[in-house]
Amino acid sequence: MSTLLAHVRRWHAAAAPIVLTPLLLTVCTGMAYRLLKDWGGLERDQVHWLMVLHEGEWLGPAAEPLYVLLNGLGLIWMLSTGALLLSQRWRRKTSEPEG
Repeated sequence: MSTLLAHVRRWHAAAAPIVLTPLLLTVCTGMAYRLLKDWGGLERDQVHWLMVLHEGEWLGPAAEPLYVLLNGLGLIWMLSTGALLLSQRWRRKTSEPEG
């Protein structure tokens, strides 16, 4: 099992820099859109450019669905492998003898 965890840790670390930028772009533009519209009093047309970035429209109609798919899969991968690695760390800490 420790060999599998070592591989998962390596894959998680390798994927992190690749998925970080698109995920940050998606999160920041989604939050900015909603907050500027609701709290900032801006109209939908004034903040639509944030949705263009958020949804990957800037990549064109052929690549937009691919961007959304890869962004979602990257998030699922990072969450699932991160949760696995964290649970293994917690399990190790609770099984260690205190002393």
